[in-house]
Formats: sequence, structure tokens, C-alpha cells
Amino acid sequence: MPEPQSDYLPTRATLLVRMRDLQNRASWQEFFDAYWKLIYGVALKSLTESEAQDVVQDVMISVAKHMPTFRYDPAQGSFKGWLLTKTRWCIIEQIRKRAKTPQPLPSGGETGLDPVANLVDPASKALDEHWEKEWQTNLYEAAFASLRRRLDPDKLQVFDFYVRKEWPAEKVAEHFHITVEQVYVAKHRITEALKEEIRRLERETL
Repeated sequence: MPEPQSDYLPTRATLLVRMRDLQNRASWQEFFDAYWKLIYGVALKSLTESEAQDVVQDVMISVAKHMPTFRYDPAQGSFKGWLLTKTRWCIIEQIRKRAKTPQPLPSGGETGLDPVANLVDPASKALDEHWEKEWQTNLYEAAFASLRRRLDPDKLQVFDFYVRKEWPAEKVAEHFHITVEQVYVAKHRITEALKEEIRRLERETL
């Protein structure tokens, strides 16, 4: 599956309006880029990789069926919650299909636990928790990707190596031929910029 675009998480009301036109491929591609990774990551907690991929397709088909008459009303609940409900039902449907045609179960991942016992019940609150965790992760990645377009790429690299790759400040300073103090300053400024960008994206997220 493709990597999401730089501003992939927030779904604006204008995008939802454009998506009512099923022939508007650009808007639908934007929506897919925004949410496939979120849906896939959550589905993978309960399903195999191939089943999780099917869930992504099924959710997109379900959204397409509802979108021509869809009217977003915050009073009726968030779009994030609406999309979670669709994802949950598509996961449950995959489990029903598995019962009819048995498929290999997930391996249990890094935990080494019994894969059956380690699966997430799609009807449980645990799925909601995974959804929120994946949502926040995507929100952070969206904010960081957005900053890539606006901030000094050298300072972003310093931040990336120091914070995300967890290099020691001294090693980062040596690698980029700067002082340790400059590493700390870059980290502080980009951290503050990230917080502000995340707040902005949260305001724009339906």
C-alpha cells in the first residue's frame, strides 16, 4: 500500500463534500491516503495481514456507498467515531468469513504469546483504545510531515536524529558539525512547533 501524504490525517468538511462525487478521484485518493494506514493498523490487531487489507478495501467501499447522501453533523457524533464503527463492523465481518473458510491466524507478533489469546476482540473497548493510539500516532506523523515543508531541513534532521532515532546529543553534534547547545535549541524549537501543529490539526479534524 502507498505511503500517506504529508497532510493525511485531518479530514476537512470540504473534502467530505467533494467526496459526494464518486468520480472525484483526487478527493477519494486524498481520503484513502489519509486513513488506510489507520484502518489497517487497527484491523491487524484482530486479523491476518491479508484480512486487514481486505478490511481497508471494505471500509472504503462502505464509505463510498454512504458518501453521496452523507451529511456530517457534529451533534450526531464525530467523523472519527463514525469511521471507527465502520472499521469495527468490517473486522467482525472478516472474522465471520474466517469461520466459513478457515485461514492462518496472526503469529502473535513480538509478544511470543498464544496468537489466539493475543487477538483483540473487535467488539471490545480494547479496539477503541487501539484506534485512539493509532489516531494519535498518525496525528504526530502528519504534523511532522507538515513541518518538513516549512522548516529548515537541516534542523529537522538534527531533531530526527536526536529525538526520533535517539542518538546522543554529542554524536548528533559531531555528525552535523554543530555544537551540543545547537542540538538542544533545535530540539526545543521543533518540539514547540510540533505541539502547535498537532493542535492545529486537531482543530481541523472532524
